Amino acid sequence: MATDDLIAIDGVIDEVYPGGTFQVKTEAGMAVHAHLSGRLRRHRIRVVLGDRVRVEVSPYDLTKGRITYRHK
Repeated sequence: MATDDLIAIDGVIDEVYPGGTFQVKTEAGMAVHAHLSGRLRRHRIRVVLGDRVRVEVSPYDLTKGRITYRHK
């Protein structure tokens, strides 16, 4: 799947799980189980409870995604 097909959604970190996975509550009220993208891991960007983030989800499964940006 190309990166053009992904849907970008903004949300807030709701829960933190081990292994770099998070529960993100989106603006639409939906819960997304997301992991950190490679760029965030490589640059050691910390994501903590309550942070505003951008999540990319596949149009085929809207419950799983990847955190690609942490808002300041």
